Amino acid sequence: MAHAFTGVWARGGHNVEGGIAMPTLGIIGSGNIGTAVARLAVAADINVVIANSRGPQSLAGLVEELGPRAVAGSVEQAARAGEATLLSIPLAAYGSVPADLLRGRTVLDTGNYFPSRDGRIAELDAEKATTTELAQQLLPGALLVKAFNNILAHHIPQLARPAGATDRSALPIAGDDLGAKARAAQLIERLGFDTVDAGALAESWRFEPESGAYTQIYLADPDVPVERMLQAAAAPLPADKLRAALEASQRVKVSERVF
Repeated sequence: MAHAFTGVWARGGHNVEGGIAMPTLGIIGSGNIGTAVARLAVAADINVVIANSRGPQSLAGLVEELGPRAVAGSVEQAARAGEATLLSIPLAAYGSVPADLLRGRTVLDTGNYFPSRDGRIAELDAEKATTTELAQQLLPGALLVKAFNNILAHHIPQLARPAGATDRSALPIAGDDLGAKARAAQLIERLGFDTVDAGALAESWRFEPESGAYTQIYLADPDVPVERMLQAAAAPLPADKLRAALEASQRVKVSERVF
């Protein structure tokens, strides 16, 4: 049975153990990215409240694997837990999230636009907004920070390293709220990655699918065929190389995206 959320993660969003406040991360979405980040979080002594659309009982096996730092909760409980929320659900499902649920919260948005999964979205096809700018419209008041969307899920644990490691990799972040970006960067750095500020949400296209700063930059062999990428090994990507990839990235014609 999954450990149910019982409201013990109190005192400013921290669980208190032996008088020491322990940080907590809420995760909405138990797919590949959400699960990978959850594993890093518990390894970094961060408590996790994880939720999906199927309910807490569907997370029994995952919570047991993650151990005592993880509990399963409702979407509402995960949204209100701790200092930040990781949102990792299909873009087409953003509209089902209650509009006020994430208001005022620092939200790490991992979403990408895949027409084959999400259907065609005219505003994105016309390049009137980036994916996370659209997400911001759907989640008014949330402090969105684009993160973890440009790396394959199986590369997240492969590349996580302690602070100061010579082979530590960097991830890009983008957001309009400077405080939220700072909080997101602090969390990501604790999880095992350096961060590079890619600018505002309007600039987040630089690391969206098919851009110059998307998944292939973390491949040990950048020439791996697309059909083998989900099994391909990763190689460290330091901050300077990520920064160069972001600067050189060119905006992709979203209307031509089909995968």
